This record gives sequence, C-alpha cells and structure tokens, in this order.
Amino acid sequence: MDVFLVPVGEDRYELYCEEPDELVPTEGEPPRGVFRRLVHRFKDMLAEAERERRRGPATGEPASGVTARLKARMLRWIAEAIAEQRLLWQLRGRDEARFIYPDDLGGEPAMAILRRSLRRDFERHRFWLVVDTLGLIASGALMLLPGPNLVAYYFAFRLVGHYLSMRGARQGVSKVQWLLEASAPLSALRAIISVAPEARAARVDAVAASLRLEHLASFFQRTASP
Repeated sequence: MDVFLVPVGEDRYELYCEEPDELVPTEGEPPRGVFRRLVHRFKDMLAEAERERRRGPATGEPASGVTARLKARMLRWIAEAIAEQRLLWQLRGRDEARFIYPDDLGGEPAMAILRRSLRRDFERHRFWLVVDTLGLIASGALMLLPGPNLVAYYFAFRLVGHYLSMRGARQGVSKVQWLLEASAPLSALRAIISVAPEARAARVDAVAASLRLEHLASFFQRTASP
C-alpha cells in the first residue's frame, strides 16, 4: 500500500492513496448481533455504490419514484465517502505500508505530519461516531412510518464508516511499519501551488502521470491553495 504526502498549501499537507477496494457483497445470512449486522449491511451498500461508480453516469430514463431517487442520491453520496475514507479503511489490515513524501521535506518531519494527521483523524471520527450513534437511536422513531427508513440507513452507514476509520487511524499510528521514500515529483507540486488552477493543469497532470496516480490531478486541483 502506498500513501502519499501531498503539499496543498503553505505548510499544509494531505494524505493521499489510490489503493483500490475489492468490494464484494456479503453472502449468506446476516450475522447475529446488532453491530455485526450493521457491518454486514454496510459492506453490501459499499459494493452496490462501488458498482454504480464504476458503471459511470446512468443512461436512459431517470429513476422513477421518490424512494428510487433518494436511493440513487444516497449511493452517489456513499461513493464519495468511499473515496474520502479509503485510506483509513485500507490501513485497518496493514502491518506495512510505503510512505512517499516530498524530497525537500525530510523523513522525520514527514513522519511527524503523518502521525499528527492520523491522530487528528482518530479524534474526529470518534466524535462523529458518538453523534451518529445518537442519530441512529433517534431515527428508530421513524420505523412507525411506511417505507424504508432511509434516515436510519444514513446514520448506520456513517456510524460504521467512522468506526472503521477510527480503527484504520489507530492502526496507522501504532502498528503499521512505514517504509519511507522521498519523491521529487511531490516536491514539484509545491512549486505550483500558487499558480492558478487553469494555468497549472498540464504540470499537475505530468506529476500525476510520473507517479502513476490516476486521480491525483483532480485531488490536487480541488484541495491545493496558497
């Protein structure tokens, strides 16, 4: 697994990863236990959302009915959440990972940024885990209404996602052995942060191509600012 430390501003960095998820729907009967059933359903929702994302924009007639449109919108939101939290979810099962940082930064400062970022992620996801647990409990009142309880699905997805992100952040801080590698192309990104997005596009594309990262250019253009 490769994790990149991308400069996105003056003394600002973002962790970035393109490790693919092999999301397959679960099979068999749901396991016993409330939280295990939530994780079971969570994996099914991820698999469905990832299939929709890989299929691309829908063609033909739009989804009919309020429930179908809400489900389609929820799947798009889930696909975005997969992209945002993929790094932390991937770290859960890792004992070793490669950490690639700008070569003008140095290994020790880069590792300090990595650990600080993961600790901050752990605290943030722990906070939202509590909030979404309360939201899931409160959404139980909507079970009296006809139709699927989309509010409960929303909070259940967020709850499991924040829990898995917490585990990944903790794994990255305490157990993953990081193999350091300096990168000149990442340093080159720092030099073009102050350039207007439309003017720097070709240079960003060249860096992304040299690192063999398909989506780095759009990530950098979206997050980088002086």
